[in-house]
Amino acid sequence: MAFNFTPSHPSTFILMGIPGLEAAHIWISIPFSTFYIISLLGNLTLLCVVGKEQTLHKPMYLLLCMLALTDIATPTFVVPKALGIFWFNLKGITMAGCLTQMFFLHMVSVMHSATLVTMAFDRYVAICIPLRYATILSNSQIAKLGLVCLIKAVLFILPLPLLISQQPFCANRFVIMGFDLTLIALSYGLIIRAVLRMSSKNAHQKALNTCTTHICVMLTYYTPSIFSNLTYRFGQGIAPHVHIILSDLYLLIPPMLNPIIYGIRTKELREKVGKYICCRR
Repeated sequence: MAFNFTPSHPSTFILMGIPGLEAAHIWISIPFSTFYIISLLGNLTLLCVVGKEQTLHKPMYLLLCMLALTDIATPTFVVPKALGIFWFNLKGITMAGCLTQMFFLHMVSVMHSATLVTMAFDRYVAICIPLRYATILSNSQIAKLGLVCLIKAVLFILPLPLLISQQPFCANRFVIMGFDLTLIALSYGLIIRAVLRMSSKNAHQKALNTCTTHICVMLTYYTPSIFSNLTYRFGQGIAPHVHIILSDLYLLIPPMLNPIIYGIRTKELREKVGKYICCRR
């Protein structure tokens, strides 16, 4: 969202919504609210099913729950305020409110990226050293890794509200994303090397299938994220409303698609979700 200071209250921001498209705010709110509701339903369903099904209490599904929590939190820090602007013209936000929203939004974003790195490590262990998988990635180890991801996110983003400076923050964010992408690339480089050493074509296919879902989720997250950041950095000629819509879609679409991708691609999860829905009916 674009914003301005109010002249009488320098501690208050006026959020502009999507400049140039004010007349279409009501229409824009329809996909915003639809994507948000689908995201909430999909991720809450995933959390409920994994929580109720003892057979899904495994590292892979615990990581999916971590991802689902970040996918719930990310749009929640943006969409309700956006809908307040679109529907009720509630444009004011205090400095404290703005900084709080900024901190939690980007902290969750870093947490999301760190979770994807952990999931890449999970796939590396499962394929490259499967005999040690149960000892390296137990449920307690996943809980510890989740705590490390949270601490990392807080430490990297905490300077943001303290420094109130956008340029250093953007630089930090590119550094974080570049570091996480490097670790993911390293994991998949080792996975590909291990797969190529397998003699059986069936083993090749099975190993690659276990990674396909994670790769799809990474593409839905990193591709719009990188594109959005690059347009802000180098697309000075692009209209402001295009920048804003791209940023909002980056926050809305991956959380909506992730549970759908995992529901379609993961047979065990798909069967449990089907069982859960049928029981509810």
